[in-house]
Amino acid sequence: MNEIKEYTERLFEDIKHIDENGNEYWLARELMPLLEYSKWENFHKVIQKAVIAYKNTNNNVSYWLPEVRKPIKTGKGKKEYIKDYKLSRYICYLIVQNANPKKKMVALGQTYFAIQTRKQEVSEKEYSELTEDEKRFYQRNLTRKGNYSLNIAARNAGVKNFDRFHNSGYKGLYNGETANDIAKRKKLRYREDILDNMGSDELIANLFRISQTEQKLKNENIKLENEANKTHYEVGKEIRNTIQKLGGTMPENLPTPDKSLKELEKNNKLETKILE
Repeated sequence: MNEIKEYTERLFEDIKHIDENGNEYWLARELMPLLEYSKWENFHKVIQKAVIAYKNTNNNVSYWLPEVRKPIKTGKGKKEYIKDYKLSRYICYLIVQNANPKKKMVALGQTYFAIQTRKQEVSEKEYSELTEDEKRFYQRNLTRKGNYSLNIAARNAGVKNFDRFHNSGYKGLYNGETANDIAKRKKLRYREDILDNMGSDELIANLFRISQTEQKLKNENIKLENEANKTHYEVGKEIRNTIQKLGGTMPENLPTPDKSLKELEKNNKLETKILE
């Protein structure tokens, strides 16, 4: 599992560039073949979809998608310039979300850029330096915010039975298990929050499910409750398939922490800040 993970990370890290200010970026022309696209025209369509997704929340596209001209030599030895783009990690994340998921490297890229983008959101302390419980607090805070946004998108999609809607996502990710099934397997008390009893890796998988479901509900303009439930299930299932392709541990097989986050807070046994 670790060898596969390191191999996947190395592929994307090997084509990463650092500019004079220490900012990382990728070039679209180098990312294209890695994601198994052979024609620029087809890959450019994916970039344009990512631009549309970004414009929903930001207006300054040129800020994070600067156009550059790349010199190439023609068959006659002349130098010509072709269009290329400098891509931030976040736009790479949006690109792989809009690329063909049937391509193996796209599926691997979706997991890689999603996890790395989430880690970059830590500003007060480097993610790698956090303890496991600190990572849990951080990821739990993100899932709380994500579920709030997802509930709004679900309501706009016609969802009225939110328990059924959320269970659809859990069923897809956890091979048929509902929230109650997960709680029983973890041996939790009645009405104890399952997300407070997950490790950081399990929380990241759920955060990916939450964010991708919200995006899909909005992008496909879903307006029927049954379709929303089906979408949540399918997103959870796809993430599960991606974990399996990577050789990762299925979420139901990840260990349950000894103490819930609420218990850690209550007993004041963890000195950390929940990053806002």
